[in-house]
Amino acid sequence: MGANTVAALIPIAGIAMVVLIVWFGERRKEKESLHRTELLRKIAESQGDASQRVLEMVRQQEYQARVRRREGLILGGLITAAVGIGVMVVLAMLERDEPAWIIGVVPLLIGAALFAYVLYAPKPSRE
Repeated sequence: MGANTVAALIPIAGIAMVVLIVWFGERRKEKESLHRTELLRKIAESQGDASQRVLEMVRQQEYQARVRRREGLILGGLITAAVGIGVMVVLAMLERDEPAWIIGVVPLLIGAALFAYVLYAPKPSRE
């Protein structure tokens, strides 16, 4: 294999790896959903105090998942905005004569949009 062939295979292998990671993640989510549906079916068929405790546990898990998603969006927005500011500073230092720093505005605005979404989206409720 020549150097050009190896250089061409590296991006293909990277894309294939990302596709596999996403695919395995989706399969895991599908299996979790299937197990959850089965659990809810069994709860619906049963009666008594145990079913109420299990339903409360399921509600608590859903609430915690919503809170984790919100916290993840906050963190993602802050990190993306910080990357944008960093890119702006580095490009301003490297290219003093050209306004290349303006490229950093793109990730800064994406981070700001993520953060603004979290601020204005309804907060997760326990219901």
